[in-house]
This record gives sequence, structure tokens and C-alpha cells, in this order.
Amino acid sequence: MPSPYYKRILLKLSGEALVGVQEYGISPSVMQKVAQEVKEIKDLGVEVAIVIGGGNIYRGVAASAQGMDRATADYMGMLATVINGLALQDALEKTGVFTRVMSAIEMPQVAEPYIRRRAVRHLEKGRVVIFAGGTGNPFFTTDTAAALRAVEIKAQVILKGTKVEGVYDADPVVHKEAKMFRELSYIEVLKRGLKIMDATAISLCMDNKLPVIVFNLTKKGNIKGVILGKKIGTIIRG
Repeated sequence: MPSPYYKRILLKLSGEALVGVQEYGISPSVMQKVAQEVKEIKDLGVEVAIVIGGGNIYRGVAASAQGMDRATADYMGMLATVINGLALQDALEKTGVFTRVMSAIEMPQVAEPYIRRRAVRHLEKGRVVIFAGGTGNPFFTTDTAAALRAVEIKAQVILKGTKVEGVYDADPVVHKEAKMFRELSYIEVLKRGLKIMDATAISLCMDNKLPVIVFNLTKKGNIKGVILGKKIGTIIRG
């Protein structure tokens, strides 16, 4: 069996990645595919934490732009991430992977409260930990939550799954001639205003020397390939 390049990782999943061919909501087939790929890297002995977004159900920023109070809209978005977290937990446990959902907003009937030491202990026991509820604070994105949780649990890398191959100098869907970067520094991402993660998340990764690998989540085998050290996607580091 090949040896993994990383021992403990944080996988960042956007809510939009769970939609599939639908316009909104959760695609059971996409959820099953993600769960199966997570199981494959778990079987390599990798400790896996996941931060999940909620954009497939509700986007706080969009609601705020239409006149809703921003803090209220963001809290609603955090609740959407809990729904996604529970759905992913169900999919993972159906593949035989023990899972815990930990929420930054306390709701003990459905998820454990986020406690850093408990999260690390779950990882050490071989459980996948799903961090839901963002940071628990409005005005922060789930990208920032991913960077924060990754630093807290001492993850070696953030894997950010997207619908495209990596980070481009322009939107590859609109601009067919867009160039993909194989490697970028944190400063380049901030200077170029690349929107792959928000500036707060990138700055937090830079301060803690935490690399980020951006890759195509929809391509089968990519998560495992990244874990095994293959050059897939774009790596952001110092």
C-alpha cells in the first residue's frame, strides 16, 4: 500500500460542490462519491477533518445584498452548513467510516459542540470530524473557518475541492484561454486578488505557514492523488 504524503489533513468542501446537476440542495450521488473518496484516504491511515460550506442551501452574503441584516443572514448560512454536515455524516457512516459532527453553534441534539481537544482526540481515534457552523461568528466565511480549524488541530495541509482544476488567472468557465497556476505564494494570491479563498483565510494560512492545495473535486481519484503527493491542482504556500 502506498504511503500518504500527509498524516492529518483538513478538506474544505463548498456547499456548491454538493449540488451536482441540480440547481440547489444536496445531490445524493455526489455525497456518496465524496464519502467513498474520503473512505479511501482514511484507509491509507490519514486523519481527516472536513469543513463544509452551505452555499447550496443558503448564502448569507447574497441575502444581505438583498437587504437582510448581514449578521442574521450569516447565522442562517451557518445553519445550512449543519444540514450539509449531517448529510455528509450519514453518507460516510454508510460506507463504514465513524464520523463526528462538531458545530460552532451549539445544538446538542444533532451535533457535538466544537471543543478543540475533543476534536483532536476524535482524529486520533480514527474518526472523521466534520466541522459545521463556520466559526460561529457572522462576517466570517467557511474558508476562514477552514483555515482556523486547520491551524487549531495542527493539520499539515488544507485541501480545497472545487469544480475546476486549480487556480487560474481568470475565470476558466468564461475565459477559455485562462492560465492555471501550478504554484502560488500567499502574497501573490492577495496581490492578484484571486478569489479562491478570502483574504482573511489566506492571511491566516500565511501567518501559520499552512499550505493550501486547490484541486478539482469532481474528478475521481483526485483526493487520493493529492494525499499520495501527486502534482494535482494548485499549491499555495510561502
